[in-house]
Amino acid sequence: MAWGPRDMPYDGAPEHNPPYTPLGLATQHSHKPLEGEERVLESLSNDPRNKCDPLGFPRADFYQVRHTQILQNEQQVVVLYEFEKRWRVIWTDGRELPKEVPQPRYYGYSAGKWVDDTTLVVDTIGTQGTEKVWLDEAGRPASDAMHVEERFHRLDHDNLELTVTIDDPKMYAKPWVAMKFPMRLQSPDFDVVEMMCIPSEMEQYYKDYGDPASGVASGEKK
Repeated sequence: MAWGPRDMPYDGAPEHNPPYTPLGLATQHSHKPLEGEERVLESLSNDPRNKCDPLGFPRADFYQVRHTQILQNEQQVVVLYEFEKRWRVIWTDGRELPKEVPQPRYYGYSAGKWVDDTTLVVDTIGTQGTEKVWLDEAGRPASDAMHVEERFHRLDHDNLELTVTIDDPKMYAKPWVAMKFPMRLQSPDFDVVEMMCIPSEMEQYYKDYGDPASGVASGEKK
């Protein structure tokens, strides 16, 4: 969502502040997001998305309100995100998470298990973290030590609830629930439109609108 995850918007309310570690809080303040309590003008933002870098995970779960497609076979569930037409694989063949992922991934390494007939629990590790991936639109930080739990719970035939819990000991003192998000089944012929981040168009947009509105010349941007 624009101000962060649905249930933890960065709106200045104390109850919506996650339990930052000192590093997490310092990292949060170093980010210059376009949304949230500490938002800045466009030309002053250092959001990696502004350069069309991948959103990464779990930010893709939180990114505004976009359509998501979920496909599955006997070994895996595949989640297709509308923005940038990105996808990720959730292994459901009984494997455990590796002790470590040799090379960090923008969308991490995910393994899931059915805990009952209506609930799939997914654990993800091995994300990029650092400055390559932000947790949400409001600039909350994520590290390479992050462990994300998703619970896909089917309420009935047409309705699903996705609960996302963040456990990142570098950035947060304890795990916290980012959102419980309702999802509704669309018809089989529903067409998900293309939504791409195109570097040349982003560059032209900042040149035509972002820089003049911010009072910053193109050569002054960092």
